Amino acid sequence: MAGDSRGVERSVEQTLGHLRTLDGAAVDESAPLTLEDLYRQQRMRMVRLAILLVDDPATAEDVVQEAFTGLYRNWAGLRDARAAIGYLRTAVVNGSRSVLRRRKTAREYQPPHQADARSAESLAMLTAEHQAVVASLAKLPRRQREVLVLRYYGNLSEAEIAEATGVSRGTVKSTASRALDALQKLMGS
Repeated sequence: MAGDSRGVERSVEQTLGHLRTLDGAAVDESAPLTLEDLYRQQRMRMVRLAILLVDDPATAEDVVQEAFTGLYRNWAGLRDARAAIGYLRTAVVNGSRSVLRRRKTAREYQPPHQADARSAESLAMLTAEHQAVVASLAKLPRRQREVLVLRYYGNLSEAEIAEATGVSRGTVKSTASRALDALQKLMGS
């Protein structure tokens, strides 16, 4: 059973790592950044993060735009420009949570609508195995999906995930373990 779990973890890591690679090289966080630099360098990465969390490209764009607007309003209050990436990441996670809460509330008043919101180009870039992983990720509970996306797509440490999601490191660790077990069952491994 543990071997199967490791296989699912490898699949998640490969899929989200592949998406991370598509977004381009990492930013040199030691260099001074302007808001314009951050927008140019981080926008698509944050959009992809939001898409993985809310599963809708248009909504993800809105979440990221709101995050950058908030960053602009709070730019003077940041301890340094490098802290802005963490601010953006946390704002995107929190904005995605808000979207999902609103979506849940709206579903209670309307019949459920199952639309595949993924763009054709994003699916075309993924193999069948990668598509299965992304589809299974969408079925996970919000927190489990957030932890796996931040870990394997965001390439964040447990401490960084805990900071971005507002939970303890222990919760991050146990949530990741439960999420991988759930993915294993969803993927029929």
